[in-house]
Amino acid sequence: MVRPEDEADLDKSKMSFGEHLEELRSALFKSIAALTIGFLLGLLVGRHVVNYIQGPLRDALEEHYRRQAEQAFLEEFTQGENGVETPDDPAAAAAALAEAGLSRRELYLSARELVAALAEAAPDADSAGLRQLAEGEVRTPRGRDDLIRIPIYQPIEDDPRMRVVALSVQEGFMVYVKASLIAGAIFSSPFTFFYIWDFVAAGLYRHERRYIYIYLPISLGLFLAGAALAFYVAFDYVLDFLFWFNEIMGVDPDPRLSEWVSFVFILPPGFGISFQLPIVMLLLERIGVFSVDAYLSKWRVAIVVICTLSMFLTPADPGSMIVMAVPLIGLYFGGVLMCKFMPGRKAPPAT
Repeated sequence: MVRPEDEADLDKSKMSFGEHLEELRSALFKSIAALTIGFLLGLLVGRHVVNYIQGPLRDALEEHYRRQAEQAFLEEFTQGENGVETPDDPAAAAAALAEAGLSRRELYLSARELVAALAEAAPDADSAGLRQLAEGEVRTPRGRDDLIRIPIYQPIEDDPRMRVVALSVQEGFMVYVKASLIAGAIFSSPFTFFYIWDFVAAGLYRHERRYIYIYLPISLGLFLAGAALAFYVAFDYVLDFLFWFNEIMGVDPDPRLSEWVSFVFILPPGFGISFQLPIVMLLLERIGVFSVDAYLSKWRVAIVVICTLSMFLTPADPGSMIVMAVPLIGLYFGGVLMCKFMPGRKAPPAT
């Protein structure tokens, strides 16, 4: 029910249509100006933003190639080739080398070239035999069997496959601009919201503005919690599944920078929007579409719907589906509590 003092406040803020347009133009101009300043500030941190959002991908790449290195070490120890001593526990030895951050690759060298390099490196009288071999006593290789296979070990972080690639000259710049724009939007969001809210609030009653003051921070907190859950938890399961699928397909991934950045800017906001479930439940209860009793009696159906939606909204791995579904189930019952105890609940009809 609208109180007389609310009507008085609203009468004071009444404006003509032209005045409303002028206020809207002013609010949009100030918002765009704030976004522009935020974008300029974002340009200063764009490189750091791009490096930061590559963190989960680099960790997943490192884990992927660590598993490959462990398998290569295990095969080498098991086969006992190249004079490698077989350890008592090949699996433990392979795991220890992989955990030390080493990867393995192979080089094939010609015996003639190897002998020539040794003779050049030791130009003393004792290397006469090496020089003699280098001058013609070593057979010219005619196939792989005539070459010397040498295993090479290197730190995983130095493996060129660990790099995220760009497939065009301008791709890195476009990703940098996109990251700077997103950072600028975040920097300017408090000012942008203030200018837009200042325009909208003039047309609201006092009790309507009070609801915004209560529920907007809750909505913002839920959004940030969902986005953080996606970035810091769900990405691990998503990337583990995707790299595992590449392994069973025998495909080495070659991540592209622009595609990964686009993926990062999609999944966390999706989680944040899904975390608005309690607010949506509260709205539907307040306008009379559902009741608290209906929410409680249909909780099994709600869980099935949440799990089904989580399956479609995340990549097809059980880990990320569970990461989304379990918090949403908790938020469902949290929404029931909000409907029951939050202010603004409808009073029961008089009898």
